[in-house]
Amino acid sequence: MPDFEPEFIAGLTDIFEERIVFHQLLGLKVHSVRPDEVAARIDMKPELVGYYGHQRLHGGVISASLDAMGGLAVMAAIGARHMDESPAQRLQRFARLGTIDLRVDYLRPGVASDHFTMRAEVLRLGSRVASTRMEFFGADGALLSVGAAAYIVA
Repeated sequence: MPDFEPEFIAGLTDIFEERIVFHQLLGLKVHSVRPDEVAARIDMKPELVGYYGHQRLHGGVISASLDAMGGLAVMAAIGARHMDESPAQRLQRFARLGTIDLRVDYLRPGVASDHFTMRAEVLRLGSRVASTRMEFFGADGALLSVGAAAYIVA
């Protein structure tokens, strides 16, 4: 697998963290972008609590984060497929990306952790549809949720 140029990683991080405003609300921060896997983090904050009695992370935050990670993984895979193009050209390819289907399995509650981490990979990148697998972890490394999704890429 080829390594991405710093310009491509910076551009993808900017799209993910700054231009998609909902990701700012969640506090998603990209940690790594590789052609075969992406990783990110969310710091816990009061606005993300779903059940106040136990300070549990809202399930919608988990599902939205997993969906975002699947999309980021697809962006990385598309970028790797078109390494013959400049980083700027590859970054223009993501305008049509959209979620077709998302499944989330909640394995454990996201209870009072100071942060959460996510990672995702593309299982198949076709000419029109991509399939992904995502994972959501607590600060202690415990697997809290898993997801699978399909994205339109053309």
